[in-house]
Amino acid sequence: MFDNSVIMITGASKGLGKELALQFAREGAKLAITARNQGPLNAVEKEIRAIGAEVVSTAADMSVPGDVDRFVSVSEAAFGRIDVLINNASIFGPGPRLLADYPDDDFLKVLNVNTFNPFIVTKRVLPGMMTRNAGSIINLTSEAGKTGFAEWGAYGISKFAVEGLTQTWGDELNGTGVRINMVDPGEMDTGMHEEAVPECDYPLAKPHEHMDVFLYLASDAAQNVSGKRFEAQEFKWKRGEGDE
Repeated sequence: MFDNSVIMITGASKGLGKELALQFAREGAKLAITARNQGPLNAVEKEIRAIGAEVVSTAADMSVPGDVDRFVSVSEAAFGRIDVLINNASIFGPGPRLLADYPDDDFLKVLNVNTFNPFIVTKRVLPGMMTRNAGSIINLTSEAGKTGFAEWGAYGISKFAVEGLTQTWGDELNGTGVRINMVDPGEMDTGMHEEAVPECDYPLAKPHEHMDVFLYLASDAAQNVSGKRFEAQEFKWKRGEGDE
């Protein structure tokens, strides 16, 4: 389904980002992946190549404009274009912690990584998509992006901002052929969830179990879908259907 499609994924060295990269590799896509730590990123690159997919990996910090430009430039030079951007990279920050006790520097860092990051990556990728009048951008949000939870600190606030960012860009891109949507992956068995809920005593979904919504939004079946919010764990897609 995704033969020759170029999928760009940030935060691809672990958790959901890693599973997304491997899933799209199995689907025949070409991958452009990034994360801050070279070692784990190299390991994911090796797994993707073992599947038989093409991949370009760049260790970079997507909250730094110069790193964003380098990553996108390297990816575009290798593949000629970016068809799908998945803004997955994010951090939880210190916590659980009350806002009254939240360190100022950490608050700004979380907003920088979780909100400024998808803004500048999208802004860098958009010109190529706009030139082709085609492209799909998928932002990662959270239940904490629409409901304020005590002690989730800057993380939840950053996701409120991501939801506004997605809706605003969805409206501005209307009619361009470029679409932008957001996905709430739900509670998953990841390192970030362990940080947020350190004493979790209930079963969690595995990231690979809920790929349908990402495959759908990246596909031509969703070419007229933009500015919407999706719940990954409630979404089921029968391929060949043009709607959810």
